Amino acid sequence: MLTLKRRTVGIIAIGAMAAPLLGATGSKAGNHSLQGSRYRISRSTERPRPKIGMLMFPGLTLLDLVGPQSALAATSDIYLIWKNKNLLVSDNGMVLKPDTTPDECPRDLDVLFVPGGPGQVEVMRDPELLAFLADRGSRAKYVTSVCTGALVLGAAGLLQGYKAGTHWAALSLLQFFGATPVDERVVVDRNRMTGGGVTAGLDFGLMLLKVLQGERVAKVQELAMQYDPQPPFNVGVPVKAGPDLTEEAVAWIQGYGIDMVGTARAAGADMRRYTSSD
Repeated sequence: MLTLKRRTVGIIAIGAMAAPLLGATGSKAGNHSLQGSRYRISRSTERPRPKIGMLMFPGLTLLDLVGPQSALAATSDIYLIWKNKNLLVSDNGMVLKPDTTPDECPRDLDVLFVPGGPGQVEVMRDPELLAFLADRGSRAKYVTSVCTGALVLGAAGLLQGYKAGTHWAALSLLQFFGATPVDERVVVDRNRMTGGGVTAGLDFGLMLLKVLQGERVAKVQELAMQYDPQPPFNVGVPVKAGPDLTEEAVAWIQGYGIDMVGTARAAGADMRRYTSSD
C-alpha cells in the first residue's frame, strides 16, 4: 500500500531546478512548500521502519548518498544529519538540505551511515563530529558507509578490528584505522557494512535493505529501480582498466587538491580518543 509521507527534504539543482529527494524522519511537520512534496511516498512493509542516520557534509559525493538513500527511503525513516540545516553543496554542484542536527538525531539508530567525498577531510579532523559518530555508532545496530566514508568511520574509531571496503584508490588508507582492507563491492563484517566506490552505493543499499526488510522487499526495490548494470566500457576497476587509464583516473581524483593520505594518517593517530572497544 502506498501512502503519502508527511515529511520531506529537497535537493535543489544549482540554477532553477528543484526536485524532491532524500527522505525524512517522522518527527517534524512536513514542509509542503517544497516543489513535488506530494509525490514523496512511503511503502508499508511487515517489519518496522528502521531509523537511519545519514551524515551529510559540504563536498560529499552525491551518488554516495543518493544511491543508498534511493534504495532505503521508502521503507525507512531517514535523518539527514549535519551541523546545521543550511544548504550545502556536493562535489558536483548539487545543493542539498540537511534536516537534522547532531543534537536532534535519535540516540539509538538502527543504521549509522557515512558517504564519502573530498569534503570529508574536514569531518575527519572535526572532534565534535567524530565524537558524535562514535557515540551513535557505539549503539547502532549497523555501522555503515559507502566509498571513502569508511575513512570517516575509521577516524571515529569504528572500524578497528573489522574488515572494510572503500574506493579502490583509498583501500590502502584503511590500515591507518586498524581495519583490514577488502576489495569488494560490499564488505560485511559482523554489524559493519561498507561499500566500495560511488556506484557501489546501489549494491550496498539493496543489501542493507535485505537485512532490514527482507529479501523479497529488496528484490522488488531492485526491479522497481531497474538495477541491471551493464557498464558501457567495463573499466570500472583498475584490473579491468589497465595502468594507463588508472594513472589518469588517479590524477583526476587528485584534482580535488586535498591531502587524503595525510588526513588519514593524522586521523588514525587520534582515533582512539573517540571510541571504546566493543
